[in-house]
Amino acid sequence: MKIDWKRKLTSRKLWVAIAGMVAGLIIAFGGNENTAETVSGCIMSTAAVVGYIVGEGLTDAANKSNDKDGDDDVL
Repeated sequence: MKIDWKRKLTSRKLWVAIAGMVAGLIIAFGGNENTAETVSGCIMSTAAVVGYIVGEGLTDAANKSNDKDGDDDVL
């Protein structure tokens, strides 16, 4: 069974789970709530960027394969 890494890395559920786990670990090891919030926010921001980049890459790849005349028209 092949793992679809593109789909997994753009999963909001994955990133929310990671952010929750990290925030919980920060609190468990004596960090304060502000630090946990900041780190969780950074993780979710990173997830948004990763999702955007992967999504745009997939869109560009699909458009490139549909380009029948070979022109790369840039607006």
